[in-house]
Amino acid sequence: MNTTINTIIFDLGGVLIDWNPRYLYRKIFKTEEEVSWFLENICTNDWNDQQDAGRSFEDATQELIQKYPEWELPIRAWYDRWQETIPGPLHDTVEILRHFKENSSHRLYALTNWSAQTFPWALDNFEFLHWFEGIVVSGVERTRKPFPGFYQILFERYKINPTEALFIDDNIKNIEGAKAVGLNTIHFQSPEQVKRELQQMLLIQ
Repeated sequence: MNTTINTIIFDLGGVLIDWNPRYLYRKIFKTEEEVSWFLENICTNDWNDQQDAGRSFEDATQELIQKYPEWELPIRAWYDRWQETIPGPLHDTVEILRHFKENSSHRLYALTNWSAQTFPWALDNFEFLHWFEGIVVSGVERTRKPFPGFYQILFERYKINPTEALFIDDNIKNIEGAKAVGLNTIHFQSPEQVKRELQQMLLIQ
């Protein structure tokens, strides 16, 4: 067992929870090309990041509709139908989390870019979120990954030494931000790949 890592920190969306706006917009547009264009030009990652950092859905929606009135219906769908972007958990990663919960002495936390308005729904719908000792939510804190201050909130609130912690995230920008504040990291690409890297680090068998 690797004794230098005593804390495991998980991202949620894309790691433990399957989130992708394409699930919704494939129902609205006819082709994958149309979906891609809309997500790259209208409801973009940068626009969504601001809700993760605390901006209200109402303000975000009105801003885009004012810019792109011809796209009002699909813009409104982002938040009117946001639950359709989450088909369920990523079961194989949840099993990795379950292993840590049941078979090791590692402390377990989550650090997530997620709107404060929708995160209560996640808590109600995913039992495994209650396995963590603590969860830091960007929309509540009004800052987000990859900004250093967001990681520091987790460290200070739960007395975590980053050099003794491992952070798992699917977004390379967030991984780079984590490394910059001293965390050990795994860049999530699949549950199988994460399990292999955890085995190589002697954190699981």
